[in-house]
Amino acid sequence: MIDGKKVLFSGMQSTGNLTLGNYLGALKNWVSLSDEYECFYSVVDLHSITVRQDPAELRKRARALLTLYIAAGLDPEKNCIYYQSHVSAHAELSWILNCFTYMGELNRMTQFKDKAAKHADNINAGLFTYPVLMAADILLYQADVVPVGKDQLQHLEITRDIAQRFNGIYGDVFTVPEPYIGKAGAKIMSLQDPSKKMSKSDENTNASIYLMDDPDTIIRKFKRAVTDSEGQIVYREEQPGIRNLIDIYSACTGKTPEQVEAEFAGKGYGEFKMAVGEAVVDVLKPLQDRFHDLSQNKDYIDSVIKNNAEKASYYANKTLRKVQKKVGFPEKVR
Repeated sequence: MIDGKKVLFSGMQSTGNLTLGNYLGALKNWVSLSDEYECFYSVVDLHSITVRQDPAELRKRARALLTLYIAAGLDPEKNCIYYQSHVSAHAELSWILNCFTYMGELNRMTQFKDKAAKHADNINAGLFTYPVLMAADILLYQADVVPVGKDQLQHLEITRDIAQRFNGIYGDVFTVPEPYIGKAGAKIMSLQDPSKKMSKSDENTNASIYLMDDPDTIIRKFKRAVTDSEGQIVYREEQPGIRNLIDIYSACTGKTPEQVEAEFAGKGYGEFKMAVGEAVVDVLKPLQDRFHDLSQNKDYIDSVIKNNAEKASYYANKTLRKVQKKVGFPEKVR
């Protein structure tokens, strides 16, 4: 608890370009949480280097992501928005927690198996111990809750296991986090393969709408979106492509799937795709305009980076010092 509020932690990797799915499924919903929680939102750039990165590009994308957090509506006065790499306690606690994590637990992580298959030429130790760093991210801030999707639930479970194991040895050091169960974000699927989530790492650029796509690109991608031959705009499992487009239109307009069906009853797929594309353009324009304005204000973004790193470090180091003392490290002479 901080100032009477429960603590919430989340973060995104500074690789690739954020998609409409990232925005509607997570980022948009983060904005409403700061009234209820003390929120820490990290640009998790330490996690990013488990895969080889171009250094200049990584720096550029990290700054763009932090700026996007603010452009999406996250107030850096009310939320702690910071670079993971600017708070050394993340790496320090991760090493300590490595010593309280079992190989068998890490071997069971499905994401390691998936990433190892994709990057067979670079199966490094960081890729294997990635969940321990994620545990450190969460436990440093004594997070009560963590918003997670199904693909991250396994990582939260190992975080809880590590925290409970450490607490069992040394007493109540860590808050054991719970998954955040709130308003579900829209689950946005690929425009080219609606059986899988829209992803910023998809090799087919037509499959994803990126937050910085211009209106013409957005409309073009929706025109090419996979549908079916049934010719009906109906929200049902048998029409995954149309169902996905209805989900997107619903998320952008606030209309229910039933209202969308009624609005487009008897109309063709071409007209519907155009309407979905225009709705997305309308939703993203304010965010894009705000992003461009913020990007021009270097001094402001630099001040956010500095001030929020100091705030994050203050809370992270409180936990780290407690952990260091518990495991028996000598106290620093001040």
